[in-house]
Amino acid sequence: MWHADRDGQFRFIVLLSVLLVALVSGCGTPGAPQPPSLNLPDPVTDLSAVRTGNVVALTWTMPRRNTDKLLLKGTIEVNICRKQDAATGASAALCEPAGHVQFGPAEDGSFSETLPNPLIAGAPRALTYFVELKNGRGRSAGMSNPAPAVAGEAPGPVTGLSAEVRRSGVVLRWNPSVPGVSVRLHRKLLTPPPSRANTGPLPPNVEPAERNLMVEAGPGATPAQALDKNITFGNTYEYRAQRVIREEVDGGPIEMEGELSAPIRVDALDVFPPAIPAGLAAVATAANPAAGTPPSIDLSWQPNTEPDLAGYEVYRREDQTPWERISGDKPLIGPAFHDANVLLGHTYHYGVSAVDHGGHESPRSAEASETVPSG
Repeated sequence: MWHADRDGQFRFIVLLSVLLVALVSGCGTPGAPQPPSLNLPDPVTDLSAVRTGNVVALTWTMPRRNTDKLLLKGTIEVNICRKQDAATGASAALCEPAGHVQFGPAEDGSFSETLPNPLIAGAPRALTYFVELKNGRGRSAGMSNPAPAVAGEAPGPVTGLSAEVRRSGVVLRWNPSVPGVSVRLHRKLLTPPPSRANTGPLPPNVEPAERNLMVEAGPGATPAQALDKNITFGNTYEYRAQRVIREEVDGGPIEMEGELSAPIRVDALDVFPPAIPAGLAAVATAANPAAGTPPSIDLSWQPNTEPDLAGYEVYRREDQTPWERISGDKPLIGPAFHDANVLLGHTYHYGVSAVDHGGHESPRSAEASETVPSG
């Protein structure tokens, strides 16, 4: 009995040892303890700055993760600062506080600052902005990329902006200012875009809702007008203008924009007739009694190229008679006409006009005269 108990105890001890060895070998060698995450937001890398008048607008994208590649949660503190050019007397290393905002991960960040008086006076000079993201303990992983701007006196606003619709486009004029200052024209389309349901299977040629036109100023030049050729008759537009100064900052051009002018509204109505047809020629053909062909005069001219051209009207007169339209009630499609209603020995004078789909008719072309042979 004693031997049986001892054998059982021995087998139990062996089995327990095997289990312990299996557990130890299955766990492997334990690694070194990992430090806790500092939860430092990744620095901003796409900061940009635009100065308009005396206001600088900053935009950037908030990061999704921290420096440990973990997703960020909650709002993030954003400190904004700016550095002046060392030539202004300020320390190049000093980044002066400009503001403080909060944004969540992956949000579009933005901030606007009205510059203090010392930064809106004097000659143009470099101004650089940074943003710094901080965690709940006030720590950060560093500054963002630099966003250059320009300090100094901003260009004055554009005054006297006016517009005139012409066949070639919209002519914009304004009061001249300081030589060498360019002007940017901002155009907004006020007409609703066409409905695709009414344009067939192909998508409509939609005009952009906004478009800018830069009027560059050469050395000593003072631009005071511009022509916007890229319009569509029948649409309504809004124009605003601002003066722009370009400066070289850190080897690259930086713009300082003046305030936007008051808007003007332009209805681009097509009240212009097509161009006068050119190259009108008249050629008479004698009668051929044997073939039973009466005399006639054939007209031809150069085709017009207007996209809204509906056709042409042909007019005729004799020496002492008034002009008479002989081309019928509807405009001719092609640049040619056959006049078979002529008499032998008579001289006829012809003129041609062009008509668009709006019913606007051009003046008559230069005359072409021809005499029908007598026999």
